[in-house]
Amino acid sequence: MGVKAIGIAMKLTFGGQNQFKYFETWFFIIFVLIFCLLQLNYLNKALDTFNTAVVSPIYYVMFTTLTIVASMIMFKDYVHQNATQIITELCGFVTILCGTFLLHKTKDMGSNPSKPIPVLLPKTDTDCKPTSETTKIPAEV
Repeated sequence: MGVKAIGIAMKLTFGGQNQFKYFETWFFIIFVLIFCLLQLNYLNKALDTFNTAVVSPIYYVMFTTLTIVASMIMFKDYVHQNATQIITELCGFVTILCGTFLLHKTKDMGSNPSKPIPVLLPKTDTDCKPTSETTKIPAEV
């Protein structure tokens, strides 16, 4: 939301109303710089600890969730939207959540089976002896 505040300040500044003379604009610039550095630090720690296939989707969903919630609280974006726009936004959000859940749950499906395939071995040597019903085929070596 700090980036959105800086964007609004730049838009107003380019429109002729200098916003960089106000303390709040500089506060948001410093706020954004500090939190970008913190975010990069913890993202690197998460990537060192976990697989990228796990970290990236979770990071994306959390970023989207927090951006939507912050926009709803600070800017009341839902007031200016009709029901179709709100439902479309919610459907897109649910799609992102479902896709992330499916990626996380199915990441190990093809590479590592959960149960080994049983191998049946004979219990005794008599189980391996040929009977009269078996046919011997000569092999040429």
